[in-house]
Amino acid sequence: MTDPKDIPFDRPLYGGPVDDLPSGLVPARTVLKGNHIQLEPMDPAVHTDDLYEASHTTDEGLAIWTYLPEGPWPDKEAYHSSLKANAAAQDRIFYALRPLPGGPAAGQASFMDMHPGNGVIEIGYIWFGPSLQRTRAATESMYLMIDHAMTDLRYRRMQWRCNALNAKSRGAARRLGFRYEGTFYNHLIFKGLNRDTAWFSILDDEWPDVKARLETWLADENFDADGQTKQSLAALMEDRPPSRRA
Repeated sequence: MTDPKDIPFDRPLYGGPVDDLPSGLVPARTVLKGNHIQLEPMDPAVHTDDLYEASHTTDEGLAIWTYLPEGPWPDKEAYHSSLKANAAAQDRIFYALRPLPGGPAAGQASFMDMHPGNGVIEIGYIWFGPSLQRTRAATESMYLMIDHAMTDLRYRRMQWRCNALNAKSRGAARRLGFRYEGTFYNHLIFKGLNRDTAWFSILDDEWPDVKARLETWLADENFDADGQTKQSLAALMEDRPPSRRA
Protein backbone atom coordinates (compact mmCIF):
# COMPACT_ATOMS: atom_id res chain seq x y z
CA MET A 1 0.00 0.00 0.00
CA THR A 2 1.27 3.46 -0.88
CA ASP A 3 2.12 5.63 2.09
CA PRO A 4 -0.03 8.82 1.90
CA LYS A 5 3.09 10.96 2.30
CA ASP A 6 4.39 9.53 -0.99
CA ILE A 7 1.37 10.73 -2.99
CA PRO A 8 2.18 14.00 -4.81
CA PHE A 9 -0.27 16.85 -4.30
CA ASP A 10 -0.31 20.11 -6.25
CA ARG A 11 -1.78 21.88 -3.23
CA PRO A 12 -0.86 21.46 0.43
CA LEU A 13 -3.30 19.35 2.40
CA TYR A 14 -5.13 20.99 5.27
CA GLY A 15 -7.24 19.47 8.03
CA GLY A 16 -7.71 22.49 10.25
CA PRO A 17 -10.82 24.52 11.12
CA VAL A 18 -12.79 26.45 8.53
CA ASP A 19 -13.02 29.96 9.92
CA ASP A 20 -14.91 31.61 7.06
CA LEU A 21 -17.91 29.33 6.71
CA PRO A 22 -19.84 29.35 3.43
CA SER A 23 -23.13 31.23 3.30
CA GLY A 24 -25.18 28.11 2.64
CA LEU A 25 -27.03 29.99 -0.10
CA VAL A 26 -27.99 28.59 -3.48
CA PRO A 27 -27.57 31.04 -6.38
CA ALA A 28 -30.85 32.78 -7.12
CA ARG A 29 -32.43 32.56 -10.56
CA THR A 30 -31.68 36.18 -11.37
CA VAL A 31 -29.92 37.96 -14.22
CA LEU A 32 -26.12 38.22 -14.01
CA LYS A 33 -25.12 41.23 -16.09
CA GLY A 34 -21.66 42.23 -17.20
CA ASN A 35 -20.29 44.78 -19.64
CA HIS A 36 -20.43 42.49 -22.65
CA ILE A 37 -22.90 39.74 -21.80
CA GLN A 38 -26.01 39.05 -19.78
CA LEU A 39 -26.86 35.69 -18.22
CA GLU A 40 -30.61 35.20 -18.12
CA PRO A 41 -32.35 32.41 -16.17
CA MET A 42 -33.44 29.87 -18.76
CA ASP A 43 -36.94 30.55 -20.08
CA PRO A 44 -37.93 28.17 -22.90
CA ALA A 45 -40.60 30.58 -24.15
CA VAL A 46 -37.97 33.28 -24.59
CA HIS A 47 -34.81 31.37 -25.47
CA THR A 48 -35.70 28.30 -27.54
CA ASP A 49 -35.63 29.99 -30.97
CA ASP A 50 -32.31 31.76 -30.36
CA LEU A 51 -30.55 28.78 -28.83
CA TYR A 52 -31.81 26.36 -31.48
CA GLU A 53 -30.58 28.69 -34.20
CA ALA A 54 -27.15 28.95 -32.55
CA SER A 55 -26.71 25.23 -31.96
CA HIS A 56 -28.62 23.28 -34.60
CA THR A 57 -28.62 25.09 -37.93
CA THR A 58 -24.94 24.87 -38.99
CA ASP A 59 -22.27 22.19 -38.91
CA GLU A 60 -20.25 24.35 -36.52
CA GLY A 61 -23.26 24.68 -34.26
CA LEU A 62 -24.00 20.97 -34.27
CA ALA A 63 -20.39 20.25 -33.30
CA ILE A 64 -21.19 21.81 -29.92
CA TRP A 65 -22.92 18.59 -28.84
CA THR A 66 -19.99 16.24 -29.49
CA TYR A 67 -18.85 16.06 -25.87
CA LEU A 68 -22.06 17.05 -24.10
CA PRO A 69 -24.19 14.31 -22.49
CA GLU A 70 -27.28 15.23 -24.50
CA GLY A 71 -28.14 16.61 -27.91
CA PRO A 72 -28.49 17.46 -30.65
CA TRP A 73 -32.26 17.17 -30.98
CA PRO A 74 -34.18 16.21 -34.12
CA ASP A 75 -36.27 19.37 -34.25
CA LYS A 76 -37.07 22.58 -32.41
CA GLU A 77 -40.03 21.06 -30.58
CA ALA A 78 -37.86 18.35 -29.03
CA TYR A 79 -35.26 20.93 -28.10
CA HIS A 80 -37.93 23.11 -26.51
CA SER A 81 -38.99 20.16 -24.33
CA SER A 82 -35.40 19.67 -23.17
CA LEU A 83 -35.12 23.35 -22.22
CA LYS A 84 -38.35 23.07 -20.22
CA ALA A 85 -36.81 20.20 -18.25
CA ASN A 86 -33.65 22.24 -17.68
CA ALA A 87 -35.58 25.31 -16.55
CA ALA A 88 -37.61 23.22 -14.10
CA ALA A 89 -34.60 21.42 -12.57
CA GLN A 90 -34.14 21.95 -8.84
CA ASP A 91 -30.55 20.68 -8.71
CA ARG A 92 -29.23 22.87 -11.53
CA ILE A 93 -29.66 26.52 -12.49
CA PHE A 94 -29.51 27.11 -16.23
CA TYR A 95 -28.76 30.41 -17.95
CA ALA A 96 -29.06 31.59 -21.53
CA LEU A 97 -26.12 33.78 -22.56
CA ARG A 98 -27.06 36.97 -24.39
CA PRO A 99 -24.24 39.21 -25.70
CA LEU A 100 -24.69 42.93 -25.09
CA PRO A 101 -25.79 45.54 -26.05
CA GLY A 102 -28.47 43.35 -27.62
CA GLY A 103 -29.16 40.53 -29.96
CA PRO A 104 -30.03 36.85 -29.75
CA ALA A 105 -29.01 34.51 -26.97
CA ALA A 106 -26.02 32.49 -28.22
CA GLY A 107 -25.09 29.97 -25.54
CA GLN A 108 -25.90 28.41 -22.20
CA ALA A 109 -24.29 27.48 -18.88
CA SER A 110 -25.47 26.21 -15.52
CA PHE A 111 -24.64 26.01 -11.86
CA MET A 112 -24.73 22.34 -10.87
CA ASP A 113 -23.52 19.79 -8.29
CA MET A 114 -24.31 22.37 -5.61
CA HIS A 115 -23.49 21.64 -1.96
CA PRO A 116 -24.14 24.98 -0.25
CA GLY A 117 -23.38 23.76 3.28
CA ASN A 118 -19.89 22.73 2.20
CA GLY A 119 -19.46 25.65 -0.18
CA VAL A 120 -18.96 23.48 -3.27
CA ILE A 121 -20.40 24.28 -6.68
CA GLU A 122 -19.72 23.60 -10.34
CA ILE A 123 -20.32 25.32 -13.64
CA GLY A 124 -21.22 22.97 -16.44
CA TYR A 125 -23.50 22.19 -19.39
CA ILE A 126 -21.62 25.02 -21.08
CA TRP A 127 -21.77 25.71 -24.77
CA PHE A 128 -21.08 28.79 -26.85
CA GLY A 129 -22.63 29.23 -30.28
CA PRO A 130 -20.29 30.03 -33.18
CA SER A 131 -20.84 33.79 -32.85
CA LEU A 132 -19.94 33.68 -29.14
CA GLN A 133 -16.90 31.42 -29.30
CA ARG A 134 -13.49 32.97 -28.62
CA THR A 135 -14.99 36.33 -27.58
CA ARG A 136 -14.58 38.62 -24.60
CA ALA A 137 -18.28 38.12 -23.86
CA ALA A 138 -17.83 34.35 -23.54
CA THR A 139 -14.98 34.74 -21.06
CA GLU A 140 -16.92 37.35 -19.12
CA SER A 141 -19.87 34.96 -18.78
CA MET A 142 -17.64 32.46 -16.98
CA TYR A 143 -16.13 35.23 -14.84
CA LEU A 144 -19.59 36.40 -13.78
CA MET A 145 -20.66 32.92 -12.68
CA ILE A 146 -17.47 32.14 -10.78
CA ASP A 147 -17.41 35.55 -9.10
CA HIS A 148 -21.05 35.32 -8.06
CA ALA A 149 -20.45 31.99 -6.36
CA MET A 150 -17.02 32.66 -4.88
CA THR A 151 -17.33 36.36 -3.96
CA ASP A 152 -21.02 37.04 -3.40
CA LEU A 153 -22.00 33.66 -1.91
CA ARG A 154 -18.61 32.73 -0.37
CA TYR A 155 -18.30 29.26 -1.86
CA ARG A 156 -15.03 27.49 -1.08
CA ARG A 157 -14.64 25.39 -4.21
CA MET A 158 -15.60 25.94 -7.84
CA GLN A 159 -15.47 22.79 -9.97
CA TRP A 160 -15.04 22.21 -13.68
CA ARG A 161 -15.48 18.72 -15.13
CA CYS A 162 -15.25 17.70 -18.76
CA ASN A 163 -14.72 14.78 -21.06
CA ALA A 164 -10.96 14.26 -20.91
CA LEU A 165 -10.91 13.99 -24.72
CA ASN A 166 -12.32 17.52 -25.01
CA ALA A 167 -9.10 19.49 -25.45
CA LYS A 168 -10.99 22.78 -25.91
CA SER A 169 -12.73 22.42 -22.55
CA ARG A 170 -9.51 21.42 -20.79
CA GLY A 171 -7.78 24.45 -22.27
CA ALA A 172 -10.64 26.76 -21.31
CA ALA A 173 -10.48 25.55 -17.70
CA ARG A 174 -6.77 26.34 -17.47
CA ARG A 175 -7.17 29.75 -19.10
CA LEU A 176 -9.88 30.63 -16.57
CA GLY A 177 -7.55 29.79 -13.68
CA PHE A 178 -8.74 26.30 -12.79
CA ARG A 179 -6.12 23.81 -11.63
CA TYR A 180 -6.14 20.25 -12.88
CA GLU A 181 -6.85 17.68 -10.15
CA GLY A 182 -6.89 14.38 -12.00
CA THR A 183 -8.87 12.10 -14.30
CA PHE A 184 -11.57 9.60 -13.38
CA TYR A 185 -11.26 6.78 -15.91
CA ASN A 186 -14.36 4.84 -17.05
CA HIS A 187 -16.33 7.41 -15.11
CA LEU A 188 -19.51 7.67 -17.19
CA ILE A 189 -21.29 6.38 -20.27
CA PHE A 190 -22.75 9.08 -22.51
CA LYS A 191 -24.47 8.33 -25.82
CA GLY A 192 -23.20 4.74 -25.58
CA LEU A 193 -19.57 5.89 -25.34
CA ASN A 194 -17.12 5.72 -22.45
CA ARG A 195 -16.23 9.00 -20.78
CA ASP A 196 -13.03 9.58 -18.86
CA THR A 197 -13.64 12.74 -16.82
CA ALA A 198 -11.00 15.41 -16.16
CA TRP A 199 -11.45 17.40 -12.94
CA PHE A 200 -10.38 21.01 -12.30
CA SER A 201 -11.06 23.47 -9.50
CA ILE A 202 -10.51 26.96 -8.12
CA LEU A 203 -10.33 27.22 -4.32
CA ASP A 204 -11.42 30.19 -2.24
CA ASP A 205 -7.86 31.18 -1.31
CA GLU A 206 -6.91 31.17 -5.01
CA TRP A 207 -9.88 33.14 -6.29
CA PRO A 208 -8.73 36.70 -5.42
CA ASP A 209 -5.60 36.26 -7.54
CA VAL A 210 -7.47 34.52 -10.37
CA LYS A 211 -10.16 37.20 -10.26
CA ALA A 212 -7.60 39.99 -10.59
CA ARG A 213 -6.02 38.28 -13.61
CA LEU A 214 -9.37 37.77 -15.30
CA GLU A 215 -10.28 41.41 -14.71
CA THR A 216 -6.93 42.50 -16.17
CA TRP A 217 -7.67 40.48 -19.31
CA LEU A 218 -11.26 41.75 -19.58
CA ALA A 219 -10.27 45.41 -19.13
CA ASP A 220 -10.61 47.77 -22.09
CA GLU A 221 -6.89 48.53 -21.82
CA ASN A 222 -6.13 44.95 -22.91
CA PHE A 223 -7.89 45.37 -26.27
CA ASP A 224 -6.73 47.37 -29.26
CA ALA A 225 -8.88 49.40 -31.62
CA ASP A 226 -9.69 46.26 -33.63
CA GLY A 227 -10.80 44.34 -30.54
CA GLN A 228 -7.70 42.14 -30.46
CA THR A 229 -6.17 41.29 -27.09
CA LYS A 230 -2.76 42.69 -26.22
CA GLN A 231 -2.07 39.94 -23.67
CA SER A 232 -3.51 36.44 -23.80
CA LEU A 233 -5.43 34.99 -20.89
CA ALA A 234 -3.27 31.88 -20.96
CA ALA A 235 -0.16 34.04 -20.52
CA LEU A 236 -1.74 35.92 -17.63
CA MET A 237 -2.42 32.63 -15.82
CA GLU A 238 1.02 31.10 -16.41
CA ASP A 239 2.85 32.49 -13.37
CA ARG A 240 0.12 31.99 -10.80
CA PRO A 241 1.42 31.52 -7.24
CA PRO A 242 0.79 28.25 -5.40
CA SER A 243 -2.25 27.84 -3.19
CA ARG A 244 -2.03 29.70 0.11
CA ARG A 245 -3.88 27.01 2.07
CA ALA A 246 -2.74 27.00 5.70
